[in-house]
Amino acid sequence: MRIWSLLRGDIRFQYKYGFYLLYLVFSILYISLIFSLPQAWREKAAILMIFTDPAAMGLYFMGAIVLFEKSERVLGSIAVSPVKTYEYMLSKLLSIGVISVIVGFSIGFFSHAVNMTARFLVGIFLCSCLFSAVGLMVAAKSISLNGFIISTIPAELLINIPAIAWLFGWRPGWLLLHPGVCLMELCENGKYAFTAFIILALWTLFFALIANRSVKGMFREIGGIKL
Repeated sequence: MRIWSLLRGDIRFQYKYGFYLLYLVFSILYISLIFSLPQAWREKAAILMIFTDPAAMGLYFMGAIVLFEKSERVLGSIAVSPVKTYEYMLSKLLSIGVISVIVGFSIGFFSHAVNMTARFLVGIFLCSCLFSAVGLMVAAKSISLNGFIISTIPAELLINIPAIAWLFGWRPGWLLLHPGVCLMELCENGKYAFTAFIILALWTLFFALIANRSVKGMFREIGGIKL
């Protein structure tokens, strides 16, 4: 299947350009930092690090990948190939999602600060895909890295602030509709974990559909004209 070929290509690209090495370095630093904290702080610190690094960093990595492909004219070749836009999008989301799960598992397992469950790992994967989909949407319309970073600031604030507020005790019931809050609930294996899983899955699907539409628009405009 084409999607598996695309996925292997994306993984090789990420390995070649040091994504895995960068994540390894950050994982070691985060685990070391968690062990330096008082025992009472470690769980929240670990959850916050998992949320902001393996999950949220997918947004910026996605932007870097797509902008690189634009600058190297890679997208022109893909646009005229039999590859479907949803295959391109899924390959990007899955490749970064795999890294996010590995890093999130490593931080949680080696720090002994998080209760490792299947929901926890699936939550990291879904949240990573959500962030990556947002990154793909923004990158599809960006022409420079600076423009991309500026455009992602509102998305980062909207996703991060409610999630951090939930983690540190502000927990009105309606806030569980927020995707970042859903990941926090899954990481804590709270009493609303199943509901959070369903809501996060729906948000991820929603953003993936929008990202697919953005990719279609990006491919149509390759070459400076609309086909």
